[in-house]
Amino acid sequence: MSNEELKQFILTIVPKAEFTESKELLTVSIPKENLKKLVKALKDSAETTFDYLFNLTGVDYADHMTVVYHLESTRYHHCVVIKAQIPGRDDVSIETISDIYKTADFHEREVYDFFGITFKNHPDMRRIFLDEIAPDIGHPLRKDYVDEINIIER
Repeated sequence: MSNEELKQFILTIVPKAEFTESKELLTVSIPKENLKKLVKALKDSAETTFDYLFNLTGVDYADHMTVVYHLESTRYHHCVVIKAQIPGRDDVSIETISDIYKTADFHEREVYDFFGITFKNHPDMRRIFLDEIAPDIGHPLRKDYVDEINIIER
């Protein structure tokens, strides 16, 4: 499937999707509400078969958060990057995809730990790295994080 065909497939699911394209990867930006529907369709469709989630991370843009998903089809050897935008900084939550991709389980916990993004309906939404000091540490990869001990400000 070409990137143009993949764009058309995605637009049937998320009509307001926005695309950017590099030499290797097609990137689609979507509102967080469309994430689960899009990911499930990309995985389940015989045309696309995105069966491998190989990366999931968070990004803090001073006025909003984004969760970035890298998916690959091991059958068709194509990749797509999905950027799910979470508006604002107060209710930074998004639906889990750990029920679709088991590898999302720990990735989502890591993003929660470092960015404070909560994944709704996650089976075990707790900190994974900073659990012993969690009440005191905050979320160190957020731009508003202040480390009083090491005097690190972002």
